[in-house]
Amino acid sequence: QPCWREYLMTRIEQNMVVNCTCPISECRAQPTTAFIYSIVSSEEIIAKYEKALLRRYVECCSNLTWCTNPQGCDQILLKDGLGYGAACSKCSWISCFNCSFPEAHYPASCSHMSRMTCAKCNHGFCWRCLKPWRPNHKDYYNCSAMVSKAAWQEKRFQDYNERCTFHHHAREFAVSLRNSISSIREMPKIRNLTFVFDACKVLEQARKVLAYSCVYSYYNQDTESMDIVEQQTESLELLTNAL
Repeated sequence: QPCWREYLMTRIEQNMVVNCTCPISECRAQPTTAFIYSIVSSEEIIAKYEKALLRRYVECCSNLTWCTNPQGCDQILLKDGLGYGAACSKCSWISCFNCSFPEAHYPASCSHMSRMTCAKCNHGFCWRCLKPWRPNHKDYYNCSAMVSKAAWQEKRFQDYNERCTFHHHAREFAVSLRNSISSIREMPKIRNLTFVFDACKVLEQARKVLAYSCVYSYYNQDTESMDIVEQQTESLELLTNAL
């Protein structure tokens, strides 16, 4: 038993207990949950084991997922029936279930978010002509694209990137303000500040939509629909600034 206990505790600590087999190389037998409970007595180790089982269960269920809040949340979410706007019941974070981006990014589509950079294949290309950098396009100054068009594209990207960054920072300010008001509300003899707290939540959501509107607008090539989008975005931005 001491040998088994040390073996299982090590596997649990290393997060390798799921599907672990007998330490004898010729034996493929797997320890059962009942066996592990009878061998391991530490409550802390057992808690880690149960978390490992839960993680494995969620990974095996296609309709289950973890909340993607980057601040950390252990809530399990049911994908079925959760459209845009459905928030985590524990931390209120709104996740995107269709791509690897950690939060819902309306109005930008999932393809918009994945086109920002390629962290998977590190594909290199010229920002002027968009042709692959290798094997022939090794020198930046050999690009045959028009400088005026490239400069316009660069300026366009910088403008949208600056606007997107501004709204993300403004969103962080709204979150900070909401947290401050939340602590004030807990103080005795303070009048009801619920309406201010709700206003901060609206402000946070508006900044989020404005930030991802920049991504949507940058990649949208339909100039006819973009006029309407820009008008709506400008109107929302004015109202948000006023709030």
